[in-house]
Amino acid sequence: MGPLQGVKVIELAGIGPGPFAGTLLSDMGADVVRVERADWVDKMQGPYGFWVNGRGRRSVGVDLKHPDGVETVLRLVERPTH
Repeated sequence: MGPLQGVKVIELAGIGPGPFAGTLLSDMGADVVRVERADWVDKMQGPYGFWVNGRGRRSVGVDLKHPDGVETVLRLVERPTH
């Protein structure tokens, strides 16, 4: 619940303010999907099964250097949340 309920955000993983903004948007009710580098997904889980900066959002690993990876992100962007 929150003022951004029903809004979908695709976050392209990075450092600094990007992940923090994704967390805030998620906290306000947005459906945030974080697009990670394919080889980072397992590494970012941490020893306790979560990454604190990934709180409140789903994560998908994608190789953006591969055409199938680009297609995956484009499908995420065009598809409604529900």
